[in-house]
Amino acid sequence: MDYQAAIEYIESFTDYEKSPGVLYTAANYDLKRMEELLHRLGNPHLKARTVHVAGTKGKGSTAAMTASALTASGVRTGLFTSPHLHSIRERMAVDGEQISPEDMARLMTQLQPVMDSLHHEGKHGGLTTFEILTALAFAYFAERGAEFQVVEAGLGGRLDATNVVTPAVCVITSISLDHTEVLGDSVEKIAIEKAGIIKPGASVVCAPQRPEAQQVVQWACLERGAKLTMVGSEVTWRKLDANEAAQLFEVDGRLHRYRLEIPLLGEYQLENAATAVAALEELMAQGAPVSGQGIVFGLKTVRWPGRLEIIGRNPTVVVDGAHNRYSAMRLREAVQQHFEYERLVLIIGTSSDKDISGIVAELAPLSDEVIVTRSRHPRAAPVDRLISEFGRCGKEATGAADVPSAVARARALARPGGLVLATGSLFVVAEALDCMKGEEGEPCFPGPRAR
Repeated sequence: MDYQAAIEYIESFTDYEKSPGVLYTAANYDLKRMEELLHRLGNPHLKARTVHVAGTKGKGSTAAMTASALTASGVRTGLFTSPHLHSIRERMAVDGEQISPEDMARLMTQLQPVMDSLHHEGKHGGLTTFEILTALAFAYFAERGAEFQVVEAGLGGRLDATNVVTPAVCVITSISLDHTEVLGDSVEKIAIEKAGIIKPGASVVCAPQRPEAQQVVQWACLERGAKLTMVGSEVTWRKLDANEAAQLFEVDGRLHRYRLEIPLLGEYQLENAATAVAALEELMAQGAPVSGQGIVFGLKTVRWPGRLEIIGRNPTVVVDGAHNRYSAMRLREAVQQHFEYERLVLIIGTSSDKDISGIVAELAPLSDEVIVTRSRHPRAAPVDRLISEFGRCGKEATGAADVPSAVARARALARPGGLVLATGSLFVVAEALDCMKGEEGEPCFPGPRAR
């Protein structure tokens, strides 16, 4: 098959990312199905040492920083993340280089007979799009000879398709309310799902948590005989300086002190960086060839687009994928901390299954003007629903039919000296990025970018 045929094949399976509210049970998310598929493919997921990352917020950034530092240390490293901004190929990369269309088409051609056979047997239910992509990533990393793979869990952790690995390190990033209709309606219930990635005897790194989430992680480690490192107490960080392009800070690890710089904005990224450092130091302690110089250079050069990223100037245009109340709160704090502006025009569109009232409550006070829109994604919330939520907060909002028209109107309203903030989902972010790019694929109004 060619690349387009490969994409069509992958998308022909059940895609829970496009179908919210699917019952979260072992029948729908059956790891036996994934284990059998990988067994028939020669267990590619066991060919590399694994850092497995779960959490509500910061897991993608933490995974990207960890992988970048491993690559900078001279270790061939695969990175698997989700969702993607523009192309499925973004989800799997080796040493920072996405899988090519040709490699994707060739590998899918090889894997298709095995996948079709298992899918039609239906012993453990039919395969899903995410399972296909996860297996493809493992096969690609094995083919490229990856020594390490940093794997971000998709939904939850306990029943996630990635939870078939035998991790060298398990990482739990910040846990908050999200996907409550699937994972549970309390932080404690969600923490139980995230802590499901913790394996007996594993090394675990945990970011600072609410007390109820921390207790769950500590209990899981005690029950499974896992070694726990708590970021915020055993590994700490201190901010030194920041501007619109980067943040400078120090991390006191268990092994060394590091003076670091990251091109990612928001103080929460310092927490994510400290969590990545803690995971990397645990790999060091296990004998992995991770160097302090690799950590410094890897974090300095990490790229994680669409997260508090400046994509335009005059006015400044910023995009961020905040999609729950907690992330919206942290976004509001980061905007107030990092940017100076005369007025802020908010572009917002969310998915229908999110805590829309919570997100709106956090962002409404920040905004001088609000433009509500919706992405092309099938889960996008209706414009009228968001306009009503802003009205309940005493903020008048207007609607835009699509993201490009929202961006055009917001830039006109903000004027030079203003700030346009596009947020609410990564799908809105992706479409805002698209409409701000020129014919050569570079930003029309370049500012500092996360590199």
